[in-house]
Amino acid sequence: MAKGKTEVRAWIDENYEDLRNVARVIWERPEVELEEEFASGLQANVLERAGFDVTRGLAGLPTAFVAEAGSGEPTIGILGEYDALPGLSQKVQAEEEPLEEGGAGHGCGHNLLGTAGVGAAIAVKRVLDAGTGSGTVRYYGCPAEETLLGKVLLARDGAFDDLDAALTWHPMNTNAPWMAESLAMNSVQFNFEGTSAHASAAPERGRSALDAVELMNTGANYLREHVPDPVRLHYSIVEGGGKPNIVPKEAAVWYYVRAPSRQRVESVTERLEKVAEGAATMTETTVETEYRAGCYDTLPNGVLGSTILENMAEIGEVGFSEEEYELARDLRRTVDDVEETMSRQGVPDDIIETELHGAPVDEIYDEGEQFTASTDVGDVSWNVPLGQFTAAAWPIGVSAHSWQSTAASGSEIGYKAMRFASKVLASTAIDLFRDEAILENATREFEAASEGSDYTAPLPEDFVSPT
Repeated sequence: MAKGKTEVRAWIDENYEDLRNVARVIWERPEVELEEEFASGLQANVLERAGFDVTRGLAGLPTAFVAEAGSGEPTIGILGEYDALPGLSQKVQAEEEPLEEGGAGHGCGHNLLGTAGVGAAIAVKRVLDAGTGSGTVRYYGCPAEETLLGKVLLARDGAFDDLDAALTWHPMNTNAPWMAESLAMNSVQFNFEGTSAHASAAPERGRSALDAVELMNTGANYLREHVPDPVRLHYSIVEGGGKPNIVPKEAAVWYYVRAPSRQRVESVTERLEKVAEGAATMTETTVETEYRAGCYDTLPNGVLGSTILENMAEIGEVGFSEEEYELARDLRRTVDDVEETMSRQGVPDDIIETELHGAPVDEIYDEGEQFTASTDVGDVSWNVPLGQFTAAAWPIGVSAHSWQSTAASGSEIGYKAMRFASKVLASTAIDLFRDEAILENATREFEAASEGSDYTAPLPEDFVSPT
């Protein structure tokens, strides 16, 4: 074991209650994207008190920050998140009941995600300060992951340009390196404008923006027949007019376009824009295309994945109690089609059969698989070698963005997974500081996989953050 790993793991154990409290209060005060003032402020203050130099308000985002310690090369970044989801408030129990009716909740476990990174960064700093290795460690406080904005805007601003590698994790059902590829995505709203009129007395004078939206959706549904299978189109009508006796002057529809590559997303988006223009022509309305977000697919790194797996094996069992297994069993009973869902994700059978997977996997099982969601972590992975993994913060079969995952993320199950993840992050960072060969090999793999492509942020040049 490389010198320094024992120290970082011991520090995380010794300070578990403090880290647990940080995760707990963020869970108790959920904030949705771009509003994470409490969570980002708390994490930045904790790191500042630990001796980090903190820069707030990165890329024009008030709740984005970077904390840096150490000096020289290499520079290793640890990515953190802290935004919650609207409408997912939930008590820590196996029965659906919100803490606050209609309130937000940490149904993606970002209260755990960011706090594990904070703990890892502080533990690594202490080892660097003691002279065990040299280099610079950074923690990135990244807002608005749920709307796929935070890391994209940070990447466009050059925040990751001088990193040698980045590490992150996500709450999930297994303790495993995350080697599956996520989908690239565009978030685009089409705003139609027509002419209002009395729908009964003078319908001939009206030009309905809602008609345009409905025709566009019809065209988009026909478009589905002529795109590759992995492409996904989702839409929601966000403005549809008012009273029925008034021809709607304004209407809007919001689309997500997902595909395995950035190039495919852009190609399908161009076709979707033609559908919108056709709908506007048919209804004699006008249409404005408003880009709301976009992200790249994720570029996994096998060298970093293998290093993560080795550290997971060294750390061993998470150490869940019987009480925590009982909560896991109760939560699992509330979920339908557990086996089918997990099998579709490629999870090994011996894991599916448990309620809560407390031990690391024996080998990487999702390499080459397609994860059917999107994340702005993908944009970081096209800038620097990225190591990513999951930790068992939720029972087997519980999905992200559910009341069950909110409950688990505020329970001892989630907090113990956070401690495990913090140790994995810190241990892997120590490997990168102490073994030049790992970084060299990871960089070679990254350069070969990206084929020398220059990253270009997937947003219009005039795009401004909603803040």
